[in-house]
Amino acid sequence: MNTHEVAAFLGRFPPFDALPPNELEAVAEAVEVRPHGDGENILVEDGEPAEHFYVVREGAAELVHQEEVVDVLEPGESFGHPSLLTGMAPAFTVRSHGGCVCYAVPREQALAVLSSPAGARYIAMTLRERLTQTGHTVHALPQLATLRVEELISRPPVFCRADITIRAAARIMTENAISAILVLDGEHLDVLTDATLRTRVVAGEVSAESPVSRVITRAVTVRPDRLAVDAVIDMLDAGADHLVVVDQLHGVQGVLSAADLMGVETRSPFALRHAILRAADEDELVATASNLRRLFLALLEAGLSPVDIGRVLSLQFDTFTLRLLDLAIETHGPAPVPWAWLALGSAARREFTLGSDQENALAYADANGDAEIDRYFERIAADVNRGLTRCGFPPDPNDVVSGSRLWRMSASDWMQVFRDCLESPDRSHLIRANVVFDFRAVAGGLELTPSLVSILRDAKNHPDLLRRLARTATDFKLPLGFRGSLPEKSLDLKKDGVIPIANLARFYALANAITISSTLDRLVAAEEIGALDSETAVSLREAFEVIARVRLNHHASCIEAGKAPDNLVDPKDLPPLTRLHLREAFRAVAAAQKKLGVYVPLGI
Repeated sequence: MNTHEVAAFLGRFPPFDALPPNELEAVAEAVEVRPHGDGENILVEDGEPAEHFYVVREGAAELVHQEEVVDVLEPGESFGHPSLLTGMAPAFTVRSHGGCVCYAVPREQALAVLSSPAGARYIAMTLRERLTQTGHTVHALPQLATLRVEELISRPPVFCRADITIRAAARIMTENAISAILVLDGEHLDVLTDATLRTRVVAGEVSAESPVSRVITRAVTVRPDRLAVDAVIDMLDAGADHLVVVDQLHGVQGVLSAADLMGVETRSPFALRHAILRAADEDELVATASNLRRLFLALLEAGLSPVDIGRVLSLQFDTFTLRLLDLAIETHGPAPVPWAWLALGSAARREFTLGSDQENALAYADANGDAEIDRYFERIAADVNRGLTRCGFPPDPNDVVSGSRLWRMSASDWMQVFRDCLESPDRSHLIRANVVFDFRAVAGGLELTPSLVSILRDAKNHPDLLRRLARTATDFKLPLGFRGSLPEKSLDLKKDGVIPIANLARFYALANAITISSTLDRLVAAEEIGALDSETAVSLREAFEVIARVRLNHHASCIEAGKAPDNLVDPKDLPPLTRLHLREAFRAVAAAQKKLGVYVPLGI
């Protein structure tokens, strides 16, 4: 082990970056290099307390809470310090993701590092981030394990007599596009399935002109309230490929195939996220992405709120990004300097939909004039942007992606961009502010968020910026016609509805040093500190949820029609009550814009 190399690596990341050279060398001399195989547990939740402070050197490690991946730790990120400091069991399991190498800092040296002011700040920051991330993960993964078999029935059962020919029964099955037909013979309930037809008739010795009674088998039945996950076990135990759902009061309710029940896995956000993180390559990731639409429809059918659905989709989008970053680093080698991948726009606000674009940025530690460092991250960004596009997330039409040089730069350059947006809010800076001021770090070991947030907190002291931001919120003309009616033509629910509310919320947040990104959370916080009156705050939140619900329902209609989800809705196609709610939502936004008009100076 090269001590100087270890010191150089550690010195790029907090809390080691604040150590004097001699102390950093002493830590590096004590470090143990520990390789871990794919899936190996390094620390176990509620297990033995940590004896070292760990830093990921190569590869990645998963931070797991109650078997859910909360975060993926990249090179330079650390773990184990809360358990090491308290002597208590780890709050998370840390598991090697695809194999990793860690630097293990012994207790004595770790305590010296973590007891410094920089170490204390690092402890507070990471604890807050991981608690926040855990909360978002748990709330963004609603449990669908409570799904019952009656909820999976999509059509009524089809019956035939026991004395008709197998050919006739097969014809009925084809005409009804079903894989099983039922035969009720006295008190007995039997079934004929596709699998039986293939093995005993097509590939067997039974003639298609024989009666159905020769090839039927006794049906395996379940109650309608049986949990789908338990019904899968029932099917496996019975060696069957179909289950018949029977209600003692109302008789046979329907027939479920193995595909119907196994499809529950694609309706689960847990299962999909695990599949994403385990995808072996980009092609497998693209294939996995095909299940995202089915998951979305399941969440909508389960009655989740638009806010919760946005959280789920945002978390899945983050997970696709994390896996693509892993694959890109495997291809191009370890990063030469610390970096951070930033989600922008709706993904940053955790309001992602299937009609959203990918908007992202990349920051890296100052390159000191080394152009090759940017070329490395250009290759990484190009791979991730391409992979996200292949997975069904098109790039922003204005090229707000990290593959573009405008959205990929050093940390100091990013901080200057934020300061320029505050101090010189011309048109170009204002456009950039409306995008990049909604940001969230998704991956990487570069500690950038605190510095950018500190700059944003100062926005309240820049009245010219605030007036111009207010103008961006009030300039959006709501799609309301004569006497506040909805237009006759199609409207864009994102451009005409979501964006004006997001812009209003962003203004109130920046004007009052509120640094959270979610639109609804910003409105709640602005109301709580008295910056926004309760009536306006409540009406904007209700308007946001109404517009989001209509938007998500429209996305579902697009998917069911075999089209890509878009945001264009013709009011004439909406039910009367939905039109009424949508009109009132737009009116509420228009009223909030009018109140904000006081901040907009004439002539700008």
